[in-house]
Amino acid sequence: MERKDLESLFTRAREIKSLVIGDLMLDEYLWGKAERISPEAPVQVVDVTREDLRLGGAGNVVNNLVALGCQVAVCSVIGGDENGTHLRHAFTGKGVDLAGVFEDPLRRTSKKTRVIAANQQIVRIDRESKEEIAPEFEEKLIGFITAEASRFNVILISDYLKGVLTGKVLAAVTANGRRLGIPVVVDPKGIDYSKYRGATILTPNRKEAEAASHIVIKDEAGLIKAGETLLRELDLDALLITRSEEGMSLFQQNVARTHIPTVAREVFDVTGAGDTVLSVLSLGLACGLSMAESAGIANVAAGIAVGKLGTSTVSPAEIIAEIGHVHPDSDAKIKNLDVLASLVAEAKAKGKRVVFTNGCFDLLHVGHVKYLQKARTFGDLLIVGLNSDASVRALKGETRPLIVETERAHILAALDCVDYVVIFDEETPLKLIEALQPLVLVKGGDYTPERVVGKDVVESYGGRVELVTFVDGKSTTGIIEKIRKEH
Repeated sequence: MERKDLESLFTRAREIKSLVIGDLMLDEYLWGKAERISPEAPVQVVDVTREDLRLGGAGNVVNNLVALGCQVAVCSVIGGDENGTHLRHAFTGKGVDLAGVFEDPLRRTSKKTRVIAANQQIVRIDRESKEEIAPEFEEKLIGFITAEASRFNVILISDYLKGVLTGKVLAAVTANGRRLGIPVVVDPKGIDYSKYRGATILTPNRKEAEAASHIVIKDEAGLIKAGETLLRELDLDALLITRSEEGMSLFQQNVARTHIPTVAREVFDVTGAGDTVLSVLSLGLACGLSMAESAGIANVAAGIAVGKLGTSTVSPAEIIAEIGHVHPDSDAKIKNLDVLASLVAEAKAKGKRVVFTNGCFDLLHVGHVKYLQKARTFGDLLIVGLNSDASVRALKGETRPLIVETERAHILAALDCVDYVVIFDEETPLKLIEALQPLVLVKGGDYTPERVVGKDVVESYGGRVELVTFVDGKSTTGIIEKIRKEH
């Protein structure tokens, strides 16, 4: 996926409403130094220097979704205790909808305490309830899911086997997801995956897939057999098996399996990486991306997550930077219209004068460069609307363009005088002009002002049209004819 499309994905994330259903808990980290042995017993003494309380379990999935920009609601059961209060306060501070969180005064809210010294986890202390929720709370969850599911674009199941996700609750989730056409994305636990039957996609790791399928995964043949068995027996649309340093393998109904290689990165802590995969994969599906595209982005995000210590989130900026490293300069300038409109609004708010021009720019030559350099002098920000390949063919015939749109966009973006490039499919840039509302609209000197598309729009809010004369004798058509004659 190109950087511009990834930016658009995270722009759309603000409109995505996600529902997280699962086991909520607190992750407490005690950071310190271990420099001596206790005189009371042969154990290390940790001098605690810092304490950190984070949302854990399904709460870390919520953290990831919030970091990605999504709207989030939670459905779960917690205890009527101090830790439950801490959870509610933490969620409220993030703007999370808690209408589906019910409080059982007889239940303990889970809390895991990790003691860390010299970047090494020394011990973990768990305080939690593991028994299934009481029938009355099971009915409350089912009632909420049935009544409210239609409000959401995606449902995420985060199962930690702490009793919230009973068979009846999971059946209600998958049934409502299928009925409403909402993706149900599951991070499974345990060895009995029959409870997830009918979900859209499951994201087990290799060890979990092996245990659930009862098939040893020691080579590719075992992996394929396990993946296809789970896909078929659980009536899933897809199955994504995460394989640590070997990447991910995606299995889909009636689609060839896809292997996604890992992103090379130093691993500090795998804690919470599965939550990152679940969150990013769900965002992609909610935004209409394919399974393979969504899994690819999730794979990149997981690589970033394991490079951090403790349960951590991954930001859109980190994912964009990781994926956009192929053409770091030109990639940053090529935008889709939704993202560009926001950037232009910010520039205008700072008093910058926006200039717009457009063209095919097929086989870029000195005449184009001089034209764009002159256009840039009319303001502070030059945006180039670039005709897509389909648009060029409609204007110039089936033999054009000579250079595909992605390459033409990168060549233009490499010019210092160009600030942003946006590709459009229409024969004219009117849609772009209406959306961006530039102060100055620039066209070539072979036009008259009356023939410039968008002139009326720009002048309606006080803008103007500027015509720039091209360098004599320099044109793409002329270069093509010279090549034909001389070569």
